[in-house]
Amino acid sequence: MLDVRDQAGVQKLIGRFDSLDHVVNCAGVIRRLEELEPEVFDSVIDINLNGTMRVCAAARTKLAETGGSIVNTASMLSFFGGGLVPAYSASKGGIAQLTKSLAIAYAEDGIRVNAIAPGWIETPLTEKLREDPVRNKAITDRTALKRWGKPEDLAGGVLYLASPIAAYVTGTVLVIDGGYLVV
Repeated sequence: MLDVRDQAGVQKLIGRFDSLDHVVNCAGVIRRLEELEPEVFDSVIDINLNGTMRVCAAARTKLAETGGSIVNTASMLSFFGGGLVPAYSASKGGIAQLTKSLAIAYAEDGIRVNAIAPGWIETPLTEKLREDPVRNKAITDRTALKRWGKPEDLAGGVLYLASPIAAYVTGTVLVIDGGYLVV
């Protein structure tokens, strides 16, 4: 387990690899309602957004050597706010913009930087919402595919963005949400 708040730990992990082809940043936390407190807000931003930047920066040299790629994890909350999760929403919006910025900055090194923006996925972070019949129904009713996503639903997007098939794709935020944003 890596604590992405620990710069030395991040650098130590990256240093273990002789070479590096791809990085997938997916560390994240959400603290519903608690994020309205500045200390909790800071902690969520530090993990979700700053942690992503720490990993990207630490991996840059090794990725430049291989012409590698980075896939960050944004969220559909990158596109709209969440009243109970302002830090999560802000951090994920930040990741979308960080992805675009690093795509420009790292292009000279031959590194592609993209992100996925998952919708409502069955994970421990969404367990309480899935257990709430009213919220669960509201979410599935609005989702075009009428179901929660599964973690494996994200794999195809990550594999695409990391693969040579996407050799001319950088700075993209690929939405994988079952159609939630279009309904």
